Amino acid sequence: MSLRRSARVSAGSSAPQAIADIPASSKSAPAPRKRQRKSDATSPDVTTNGHAGTSAADSMPPPQTPNNKRRRVANDSAAKPPPITPTPSAIGIMISSSVVRPTYSTGDIDDATPPPLERAAEPHHTNATLVTPGGTQLQASYSNFEETSPTRASALTTTTDLLEAACAHLTTVDPELHSLVSKHHCRVFSAAGLAEEIDPFRSLSSGIMAQQVSGAAAKSIKNKFISLFPAEQCPTGFPPPAIVAETSLTRLREAGLSQRKAEYIQGLAQKFATNELTARFLLDASDEDVFSSLIAVRGLGAWSVEMFMCFALKRMDVFSTGDLGVQRGMAAYIGKDVKKLKAKGGGKWKYLSEKEMIETAERFKPYRSLFMWYMWRIEDVDTEAVENN
Repeated sequence: MSLRRSARVSAGSSAPQAIADIPASSKSAPAPRKRQRKSDATSPDVTTNGHAGTSAADSMPPPQTPNNKRRRVANDSAAKPPPITPTPSAIGIMISSSVVRPTYSTGDIDDATPPPLERAAEPHHTNATLVTPGGTQLQASYSNFEETSPTRASALTTTTDLLEAACAHLTTVDPELHSLVSKHHCRVFSAAGLAEEIDPFRSLSSGIMAQQVSGAAAKSIKNKFISLFPAEQCPTGFPPPAIVAETSLTRLREAGLSQRKAEYIQGLAQKFATNELTARFLLDASDEDVFSSLIAVRGLGAWSVEMFMCFALKRMDVFSTGDLGVQRGMAAYIGKDVKKLKAKGGGKWKYLSEKEMIETAERFKPYRSLFMWYMWRIEDVDTEAVENN
């Protein structure tokens, strides 16, 4: 037998002994690999080339995950958050009324104001000093009020202690309001706030300009509106009603007003130009008469009139049931979880019914304006624009 053949025979005879010397775990290793490959053929954890390793399922989210996310997004979008109350920016524009003379309190809180002078104050009448289109200052004539008026006794209150009296009334009615009143100082009805002078035509016109637009857009429109008229024709820094009433709608729209808003402001100007509305009337008339006269003007809704009466005229017993911020604050005040309240059937948001709001606020007469201000504060509705503009 040749050497080559003997080598083959020797190798063949030694093979069984070599296999016997391999550990059992090693001997069975090939079989699992075959079984693995066989089972991998039907396993969801294989790659598209059929080899084991990082699977396609591992490289992408399981089917149920995106479905769950989509379902959550759909649910979240159905529960839309409540709309934001327009109070801050709209009122900031409404009470901003700069004029040329340095002693004039503008309604812009950052402008210099004259030292507050102590004078009589009365909850159901205008406590601000109003300015006529010609620049004349007017103050309420309390001697004209009927002696039998149920609020006659409060005419003894002055502008320096009106806020103190109002806060005392609120905390007497509900002592639990004491911490809220102590935490937040209401400048609107303070002596400094009552010293402000307001041009009613300017304030109401500015409120119309601010409807349905952002605060920045309203300011821009207002500035453009003022610039339409020569400065020498505007003794208070704002065009007087007689001039606006005679200005064409086309010219008024150059300030950025819509056709409808231009019509509203021109119609308001005509009311003042013909003395259908006057500063003196807004000073001395009752709350009911002021509201009914202003609500009859095109372009002035209930909310706009209520905010004007409260923040411009400084009337102390104004209460707005249509303000969403007030609704929300009152719901929290009476113990409702406002985070769980939703608009029913996709309709308008309503935290409380008008009946509930009126009944709750009834106890705080004749200082419901201040009560309303604190309802904004309960839910942190930012009214800084009103006070710091």
